[in-house]
Amino acid sequence: MLILKSPDIRPSEITSEQNYLNRRLFMRDAAIAAGAMLAGPAYGVALPADDRTRFGNIVRSAFSTTEEPNSFEDISTYNNYYEFGTGKDDPARNSQEFEPRPWTVEVSGHAGKTGTFDLEDFVQPHRVEERIYRMRCVEAWSMVIPWVGIPLADVIRRFQPTSNAKFVAFETLHDRGRMPGQRSRVLDWPYREGLTIAEATNPLAILAVGLYGKLLPNANGAPIRLVVPWKYGFKGIKGIVRMRFVETQPDTSWEMAAPNEYGFYANVNPEVDHPRWSQARERRIGAGLFAQKQPTLKFNGYGEHVAHLYEGLDLRRNF
Repeated sequence: MLILKSPDIRPSEITSEQNYLNRRLFMRDAAIAAGAMLAGPAYGVALPADDRTRFGNIVRSAFSTTEEPNSFEDISTYNNYYEFGTGKDDPARNSQEFEPRPWTVEVSGHAGKTGTFDLEDFVQPHRVEERIYRMRCVEAWSMVIPWVGIPLADVIRRFQPTSNAKFVAFETLHDRGRMPGQRSRVLDWPYREGLTIAEATNPLAILAVGLYGKLLPNANGAPIRLVVPWKYGFKGIKGIVRMRFVETQPDTSWEMAAPNEYGFYANVNPEVDHPRWSQARERRIGAGLFAQKQPTLKFNGYGEHVAHLYEGLDLRRNF
């Protein structure tokens, strides 16, 4: 499984028409997003003072699934967050003393507006939405999560990227004192991730700041994390402190660690096996010990919204 960069694509590797998104669907998505922007009272929603207070005036997103969400306990205690340990229950146990505020996010690179912003200033100008998304982990488990977040496209537009900005790169806080998992050598810290500009401005991508109507728990990436529901979970970088607009494809943590297993695009694709296991089926956390695995959906079921982003890419090689 070699990673083929976009400029190397040959005409023979173009995916079939059935994988392309009808342009009218994309226009519909944009119309939904634009309609939500008209909900004036949702703008300027301040972050709750603590994790006992609910967000106010949350917009209910038209992009949400109708599936039943997992319980708060499932979502907050079964995680991959290596900054707090490699076990699924390590983040909940080891992040209890982590203080996610005050917090700043540095914005740099090819953009008209750059600088370092307090979290409240970074979030406040944007509408806050509830997005109930299916989420799929590369380890073949899945959940349905009611995120509270802000559309990443709105954030991107605010900072006015130039024509040289082809990708958006993100970094997690690097603090071995506050994040004990960073004392291990399991990854090259800090955690890094990235999206193409087209992916980052797709209406589905959000920066999550909450869960179940309240502030994001530490174990889930407080105070701000990326959510891209058509990709495997490792793309959802947590504890973001830097966002850069760059011209070339950025290095990403798992691609750096194991390029034959974890590609830059990381789209959910049941047709492409992980080298050590099949991705064709998944286990829904919380379904019970005897529940049958369910078929994995291509793009995690969001193909009508995102398949057009990958025209010309062989998704078996650009995994």
